[in-house]
Amino acid sequence: MCGIAGIFHIGTAKPVDPVRVEAMTDAIAHRGPDGSGVWTAPGVGLGHRRLSIIDIAGSPQPMGYADGRLQIVFNGEIYNFRALRAELETRGHVFRTDGDTEVILAGYAQWGVDCLERLHGMFAFALYDQAERTLFLARDRLGVKPLFYTALSDGSVAFASELKALLVHPLLRRVPDERAVEDYLAFGYVPDDRSIVHGVRKLAAGHHLTLRSAGGLAQPSRWWDVDFTQRSKANAGELEEELLAIMREAVVSRMVADVPLGAFLSGGVDSSSVVALMAEASRRAVTTCSIGFDETGLDESDYASAIADRFATDHHARVVGADQFDRIDRLADIYDEPFADASALPTLSVCELAREHVTVALSGDGADEALAGYRRQVFHAAEERVRGSLPARLRGTLLGGLGAIYPKADWAPRPLRAKTTLLSLARSGEEGYADALSVTGPDTRQALYSDSMRGTLGDYRAEKRLIRLMRDAPARSGLDRAQYADLKFWLPGDILTKTDRASMAVGLEAREPLLDHRLIEFAARLPDNMRVRRGQGKWLMKSAMERYLPEDILYRSKMGFVTPISAWFRGPLAGEARAMGTRSALARTDWFDGEALERIAEEHIAGRRDHGRLIWQMLMLDKSVERLFGG
Repeated sequence: MCGIAGIFHIGTAKPVDPVRVEAMTDAIAHRGPDGSGVWTAPGVGLGHRRLSIIDIAGSPQPMGYADGRLQIVFNGEIYNFRALRAELETRGHVFRTDGDTEVILAGYAQWGVDCLERLHGMFAFALYDQAERTLFLARDRLGVKPLFYTALSDGSVAFASELKALLVHPLLRRVPDERAVEDYLAFGYVPDDRSIVHGVRKLAAGHHLTLRSAGGLAQPSRWWDVDFTQRSKANAGELEEELLAIMREAVVSRMVADVPLGAFLSGGVDSSSVVALMAEASRRAVTTCSIGFDETGLDESDYASAIADRFATDHHARVVGADQFDRIDRLADIYDEPFADASALPTLSVCELAREHVTVALSGDGADEALAGYRRQVFHAAEERVRGSLPARLRGTLLGGLGAIYPKADWAPRPLRAKTTLLSLARSGEEGYADALSVTGPDTRQALYSDSMRGTLGDYRAEKRLIRLMRDAPARSGLDRAQYADLKFWLPGDILTKTDRASMAVGLEAREPLLDHRLIEFAARLPDNMRVRRGQGKWLMKSAMERYLPEDILYRSKMGFVTPISAWFRGPLAGEARAMGTRSALARTDWFDGEALERIAEEHIAGRRDHGRLIWQMLMLDKSVERLFGG
């Protein structure tokens, strides 16, 4: 796992100052504390920071190939690199190293862009062809590894693993993108391919981009997508065995490392499944790491301990205080862009614990997206059945009318929030699911914005991108479309961003076996009732894992990392909440109505309404704006 950065000039062979590239890589030194390198040639400069995982002494980067014609900087892991290497050797390629980086170079020399389809793993890389004077940028299928890029005023394009590396370039103008603010308030993160800094983009998951020395800035091309239009005709038993075989292969392939390796263990279905399969494949005790909370209602450590005992792991646990608000500034530094998922705090804690014992940790990320494990997906599937049984006009008139007059009950469990359900059913499935994914609804956002911000945004609404994505999805059912949205939008924007930045901040490599693309493609072919049955998501996976895991792990309610943010803003952070409208960086942007911000703070502090999640969003946006734009 590493950090990459570089500069490429379009239309000229202007020299690239290696000191500038080095400054960019120094900004992301946490991603690669074990070494660094810079390579330059007329019109191009590539930089690298290395976290040594495989072939520790023999694969420094930037790396050349074919007598130096090809040069690469690479962040990630290719899990099938040994099989690819053997195939390439039969085609005459000779290797000098024992790692996966040189295999990418040889694969590109042999197959060109088509090499991407042969790579099994997580990656973002930049490959320069000196003969063609082209720079090839690529990102893995699901977006596990990040890649930012921007066009600069001198005709160059700069790229990097994190935004902070681009920010050190003196030609990058730090101007905010108001549409990214709208996106962030809607979803709690800035989704691909936008960035909070105007003119900076993220290369979207499953895309590549070729930059040529002669020509303008090209548009990215999609090289991978997940297809939900096919259905398997196998029976449940056959599908269980196929799923287990894929999961075993995914786990085993991610256990290859020349450094200490372990796993995150929360005690939930996903991480417990990964640990079970690791223990099955390993000759020694698996190292597992988990954190617990000092508040009983938030703590899952007993479940993690039970799994650790069941599989005799070398278990390391730590109890952390639920009040971690003193680490908010640390989060803002790690994520650069505003990021409102409060579970980033405990994620950082478990990464810190893991790094004390291992350099690589396997996680359970991805199963909820692939196999329909989120409650919102299960609810959406049920709502779609109702939509299918009622005419759209009747739904809009009758259910929409009932929803408008029904009292709001955010405090109630989701099944009892009839207002939310009725309003969702009155709309299309795509509109309803966009609302389920959103953190702050459009009406609330509009009420918070200033007149000038409303004028700047015009008719732009963040949800439109997600609705369009779902309507264009290669899918057969509403459940398909919901999962497609989660895989393409939510997963790279929230889950993978959270894990990548938190793990890389402490020099830890996180690997996600349940995001193996073969598992994703297999799951997309499952009939709906193999994913959701009797109100249970991930039905096939849970059924398959019954031979490994106890019932109280498989079928208890999902908890996840929980942070008591509402209590914080009625206690130690009440002053931060009150400052939003008048003394914060946000108050100086002219994006928001200061009185509206003050009102939500006072309502929350007085206990009249629960605005904790919204205030947390605004606080993280404030911290980001202060750092990026100086308030």
